[in-house]
Amino acid sequence: MTKPGKIYNRDHFLNNIAKSLHRDRRTKDVILPKWSTEPQWNVLGEKTKDELVDVLEKQCQRIHTHFIKSSTKNLCEDLFDVIKKFNSESIIRWDDDRFDKFGLETFFEGIEQQLGTKTFIWDHTKPEYSINVAEQADIGITFSDITLAESGTLVLFSDKGKGRSVSLLPKIHLAIVPKSTIVPRLSQATQKIHEMVRNGEVISSCINFISGPSNSADIEMNLVVGVHGPLEAIYILIEDR
Repeated sequence: MTKPGKIYNRDHFLNNIAKSLHRDRRTKDVILPKWSTEPQWNVLGEKTKDELVDVLEKQCQRIHTHFIKSSTKNLCEDLFDVIKKFNSESIIRWDDDRFDKFGLETFFEGIEQQLGTKTFIWDHTKPEYSINVAEQADIGITFSDITLAESGTLVLFSDKGKGRSVSLLPKIHLAIVPKSTIVPRLSQATQKIHEMVRNGEVISSCINFISGPSNSADIEMNLVVGVHGPLEAIYILIEDR
């Protein structure tokens, strides 16, 4: 069972701050201020899920990310088209129950027969082997845990079966994005994470925020995409409710 983290020297640290401010440290009856303007919540805050999908799709164009609208019914077909389009010979994916939930376990068995594409599952008991496989893989497939519409950002919770190398090392990162994971912006994403902590849920010690492939520009502003990490990023949105 995972033990809760421990904060060391907190009182000493906070006492030093209070001393530097030339006042006594308050340890109770502290009331958070209520601001009259809270743009962190208001921006995109009243958008419906469908409207947020439109925001996400437009943002994906700006960050050079392929965006595919799919459904649980068409997911296998759309995945097949992507794998075939990029002539992918090898895939590595998370060891994640959601692949079974969306009917993809038999799909991966079928593409090896149809396309000759080999599929590997991240094995936390063999980290070095799994990293080597990810380095050589054409596609790494993950699920988005939280998705930020405003910036086109995926939030991925790493875990034993969810190695971060799957999204970082292959030539292409393909993320399956359940519609239910979409939130307006970073404010709502961090709020969700805080709620998980307050509810006593064990969350990942490594949370990755990924906004498409890397974008680099030299002094003449010539943009190069995919210098660091995958060359391509693909989001497949699925209706899951």
